[in-house]
Amino acid sequence: MFKKSNIVSLMAAAGVSLFSAQAAYAQVIKVDGSSTVYPITEAVAEEFQKAKKNAIKVTVGISGTGGGFKKFCRDETDISNASRPITEKEMADCKAAGVNYVEMPVAYDALTIVANPKNAFLKEVTVAEMKALWEPAAQGKVMKWNQVNPAWPDAPVKLFGAGADSGTFEYFTEAMVGKAKSSRGDYTASEDDNVLVQGVSRDVNAIGYFGYAYYAENMAKLKGVLVVNPKTGKAVEPSAANVENGTYAPLSRPIFIYVKVKSLDKPEVKEFLEFYMKHGAKLTKEVKYVPLPAAAYTGNIDHVNKKKYGTVFGGKNEIGITIEDLMKREAKM
Repeated sequence: MFKKSNIVSLMAAAGVSLFSAQAAYAQVIKVDGSSTVYPITEAVAEEFQKAKKNAIKVTVGISGTGGGFKKFCRDETDISNASRPITEKEMADCKAAGVNYVEMPVAYDALTIVANPKNAFLKEVTVAEMKALWEPAAQGKVMKWNQVNPAWPDAPVKLFGAGADSGTFEYFTEAMVGKAKSSRGDYTASEDDNVLVQGVSRDVNAIGYFGYAYYAENMAKLKGVLVVNPKTGKAVEPSAANVENGTYAPLSRPIFIYVKVKSLDKPEVKEFLEFYMKHGAKLTKEVKYVPLPAAAYTGNIDHVNKKKYGTVFGGKNEIGITIEDLMKREAKM
């Protein structure tokens, strides 16, 4: 086994100084969290690494919004991808660990309900139907489609959804069931949306939900289900246009990255963020999410420069909030 002194000697012999080796090692930006936000941050990371000729490495993990915040508040990552705002408990955990942060909305998502394309009867759903299917009281009891809607067939229903560490799980349950994390447990759960895509695509009786980008990438394998807007009574399809015009409700939502203030002392992290906010709108559109107005991206950098740290949500999620409303609020730790 090599001792540290031996490694240093070998590097010196090869003409590599310890300082330069440590400097090279330090040029790593660690990101983790939401699988929903992953496609955007990964696209930005790829373009940034190309632009820097791989002198800086950006690692992007998927452990779910909750899992990402656990790592972030343990001071293990620089940036956390999040498909919902930071919670009161996570705020307290970060505060206890001395972790301050900047909250940056980066896109809008149409959280999408999907079915198998061979499913001929499921064209639209109401919030009440989704509640009947997904609420905790349905566990072990609501097992067939016709138990939710008598017009639907006497056939078994197979459920696929986000895992408990997912921000998508929290948003979906709050929007559809009426309370975050309130869900039946007898369904196939995963933090990896590709697992859910495969599950729904292979079972004619399946229904699931995840971020729009995963549906957009797999339209040949999946059918997007229209959602009846509770205010208008009209069934609306998940799409970028319907997110922008505000009709796709209540499943339109902002998605975020959270940046550790201490990491902003690293020039590479600040450079990555500036790159993210400059190219984020274009890359967001490329991966099938809805970009924010230009002022939102410049506002994010402005918050860094003016040291506006914390969250504008106060530890609570909100259904149906607009980016214009978000931009008017002051962040608090």
